Amino acid sequence: MKIKTIKRSADDYVPVKSTQESQMPRNLNPELHPFERAREYTKALNATKLERMFAKPFIGQLGHGHRDGIYAIAKNYGSLNKLATGSADGVIKYWNMSTREEFVSFKAHYGLITGLCVTQPHFHDKKSDWKNQNFMLSCSDDKTVKLWSINVDDYSNKRSSDNDSVTNEEGLVRTFDGESAFQGIDSHRENSTFATGGAKIHLWDVNRLKPISNLSWGADNITSVRFNQNETDILASTGSDNSIVLYDLRTNSPTQKIVQTMRTNAICWNPMEAFNFVTANEDHNAYYYDMRNLSRSLTVFKDHVSAVMDVDFSPTGDEIVTGSYDKSIRMYKTNHGHSREIYHTKRMQHVFQVKSPWMLNTSSVGLTMGMLDYGEVKLGRGRMLRLLVKRISWNTTKN
Repeated sequence: MKIKTIKRSADDYVPVKSTQESQMPRNLNPELHPFERAREYTKALNATKLERMFAKPFIGQLGHGHRDGIYAIAKNYGSLNKLATGSADGVIKYWNMSTREEFVSFKAHYGLITGLCVTQPHFHDKKSDWKNQNFMLSCSDDKTVKLWSINVDDYSNKRSSDNDSVTNEEGLVRTFDGESAFQGIDSHRENSTFATGGAKIHLWDVNRLKPISNLSWGADNITSVRFNQNETDILASTGSDNSIVLYDLRTNSPTQKIVQTMRTNAICWNPMEAFNFVTANEDHNAYYYDMRNLSRSLTVFKDHVSAVMDVDFSPTGDEIVTGSYDKSIRMYKTNHGHSREIYHTKRMQHVFQVKSPWMLNTSSVGLTMGMLDYGEVKLGRGRMLRLLVKRISWNTTKN
């Protein structure tokens, strides 16, 4: 009788040192592992799901939000934790992002608030007593622009509950009447000038009730206006005729114009590179341009499946955040055309406004804000938390 035995050398699997682990015999023949690729795919898919679960991108929401959809938002460049929002029912709320509560709210307009901006700290008349005050400009389709005082100390004892009707107009400083509905507003960084969109671009001075100048190139409505924060005399506008126009306030005339295939919904200047700007377009893409050469875009940001409604730069100028009608928020590198992060939830509705606050400009965990159709202001992380997932995976492997 012939007996076959398995003989192995102890030198092949017995560790030499006490700190070494025993080697397990393994046969790498692919015929013995028919489902190897399927198992690897399942492991990778589960790891990706766990990473998204533990990332927890959404931090919370500001207060109880608005009673109607939010269609305007403004950052306060003079205060890192202040934010203003405007809704379709004409209510403006000024928020403290640290406590996520509102400082004050105004029943500002009788129509949809189409534009909102918090002025720079030196936005005042040097001969008046406005030097140390903070102001906010709002415009609406009720043909008015209003200047509001938003000094927090004045309203610390006048906060009303969310159930009360908001009729407070104590902060109203001045009202500017127009001939047609306004579609956008932005303030100059270095003086008391601000611009409004609509049938035409009107330049206003805060000390005068009538526009000081008009700018136009074409006959269609102006949907948004935005001042360059570095080259402060450069103004950009988007029109309903699919155009993007650049103006120079020093000559009081337009300088360049491009026409895209579909309408541009929003525009934002790069805070670090004064000659670059990004636009949000109806064709599901965002475009990154250099104003010195508008014949072609530097980068096309893709991945959205519906119209891009708003866009904003990070404080460092190397990333952008976009909000879309497809109920998602995406973040991109300026030199890469596909998103590195996407935020969406089951209850999330159309995103009309999105901003990247100026709070954590040197941190690896930034913030992003989304303004939703059902009146909520969502706070989210600019980068997912990945360390927790790595620790869990390491502990599981070790055990």
